[in-house]
Amino acid sequence: MPYKIAFVSLGCAKNLVNTEQMMALCRKAGHTVTGEPEGADVAVLNTCGFIESAKSEAIDNILQLAQLKESGKLKKLLVTGCLTQRYPEDIRTELPEVDGMLGTGSYTDVVQAVEELMAGERPAHFGNIHRTYEDGERMVTTPSYTAYLKIAEGCSNGCAFCIIPKLRGRYRSRSTEAVLAEAKQLADSGVKELIVIAQDITRYGMDLGDGTTLAKLLKELCKLDFHWIRLHYLYPEVITPELVETIASQKKILHYLDIPIQHCNDGILKAMRRRNTKVELQELFARLRQAMPDVVLRTSLICGLPGEGEAEFEELCEFLREQKLQRAGVFQFSPEEGTLAADMEDQVDPEVAARRVELVVDLQSRIMDAYNEERLGSVMEVLCEGFDSQAGCYVGRTYADSVDIDGHVYFTAAGLVPAGSFVPVRITGVSDGDLTGEIEE
Repeated sequence: MPYKIAFVSLGCAKNLVNTEQMMALCRKAGHTVTGEPEGADVAVLNTCGFIESAKSEAIDNILQLAQLKESGKLKKLLVTGCLTQRYPEDIRTELPEVDGMLGTGSYTDVVQAVEELMAGERPAHFGNIHRTYEDGERMVTTPSYTAYLKIAEGCSNGCAFCIIPKLRGRYRSRSTEAVLAEAKQLADSGVKELIVIAQDITRYGMDLGDGTTLAKLLKELCKLDFHWIRLHYLYPEVITPELVETIASQKKILHYLDIPIQHCNDGILKAMRRRNTKVELQELFARLRQAMPDVVLRTSLICGLPGEGEAEFEELCEFLREQKLQRAGVFQFSPEEGTLAADMEDQVDPEVAARRVELVVDLQSRIMDAYNEERLGSVMEVLCEGFDSQAGCYVGRTYADSVDIDGHVYFTAAGLVPAGSFVPVRITGVSDGDLTGEIEE
């Protein structure tokens, strides 16, 4: 019989795509799909288990849903994703409120698991994480003009601080045919901003052994009816001249590159098992800026990796002052069990690491403010995301701002500006990391 199934997705956009696939499977099986757990037969919580803060968020959500169950407003709770893949036994023994589990290799078992739950069973599906099915339909939950396109699953990079390969399996590219077929569906449905994602999009095709590359895929994506194509997670050591040339020359590909470097000190990079040196990073950024003078660079940084002393930290700060990367996510090292870094000597005091994060965030905010100041007086293309009643004006994003992680542009307009439209906005002010402006009539 049909059930009412509520979905809650935590963590990254890659996780959201898995949630959207599970939603499509449930809808196809005749169930009602909702985002509101209250009053549902089953709540499916898709978790992240990457770092300590993500685990805490997942457990908080489990406990909130358990309260709904206790008060009779929810019948069953199915937990999926990285947390279950990582801690199945702990969940079984310490969170009896969880009625069933799916690992990261078993998202496609969601319909079967729901039926088992409603029959009074306690399903636990943990399929092969190296062979997950990536080409299923999706029920896209992002605004109609923006969607993610996941081109690969897993990761084989083996960074010392990261648990993802153990949770998501080896790197495996989807076939170009499957990716392009899904992209065409998205374009036909009215998506204007396509965000290409994977743990590492730069290695796309390398495992297929048939000459497939990210550059070739991007050229094909550019033939479809998108206005913007945004790229997330390019690993520095595999950014080829062919890829740089493609990004620079294809008008639809935004000159916004998310390149996680994590650090710049050679000793720390080596301890992290990263495959590049500080000089190589400097050369790469110079090459990108030469090819695209308007390029906006985003990165991820870790403070407090074992062995990071004051000298290494100061070197990182100096590198950031010199490179002026406009966007950065700054994280405190989290010693994750099962990773090489958790067992390293010379662990940094967590309070020292937290202070270093604050210092880098402060340094980066000054760099971002300087970048925003330079935008004053210029006219930028803005993707309108609707009217913000609190601010009393429209809100949108420029090419320099990705969804949920960067700033916004708040702008006024004489007439109606539909969400999903692209408009020229003259930048007239800066405010707390955001820009303000008015439509250029």
